[in-house]
Amino acid sequence: MKYEIFTKTYSTPVGLLFGGATKRGIAFLEFSKKNLLSEHKKKNEKKFNAVFPETPNGYLDILEDELNEYFAKKRKNFDIPLDIIKGTDFQRAVWKILLKIPYGKTVSYQKQAEMLGNIKAVRAVANANGTNSIVILIPCHRVIGKNGSLTGFGGGLWRKELLLNIERETIRA
Repeated sequence: MKYEIFTKTYSTPVGLLFGGATKRGIAFLEFSKKNLLSEHKKKNEKKFNAVFPETPNGYLDILEDELNEYFAKKRKNFDIPLDIIKGTDFQRAVWKILLKIPYGKTVSYQKQAEMLGNIKAVRAVANANGTNSIVILIPCHRVIGKNGSLTGFGGGLWRKELLLNIERETIRA
């Protein structure tokens, strides 16, 4: 079965984001660069077994509004539905844990493994976080090293730091 995924790009304080939505919700949101958009489309066509129609999708407009509110420090939670169409049962369980991390807070990979109920799965948890296809909405940026250091973020540590600072500043305001 081929998924129909509608796409849109968003210019944000953390750079260009490339988003995709099915008729059920957001399927992916990833960091991009303008010159890489066609490569992202090709990669995601294969990854999600998808076609990308040129018609609009209302979820992408809602996502834009919610992202703008998030970056303006007026939104702490995303209401838009997610449509996670790719991922093993283990990855999905790890991503559900990410959704439980409160806005503006951080946990270590070890704590995330504990929350999952498997303290020995720290590396597997970190790897699953790295496969998260819906950045910001599934907040893998809230996971840090055991010693409090910023580690392991596919979008670059500068983005992780900026996202965490936005959230911390919103809580202080």
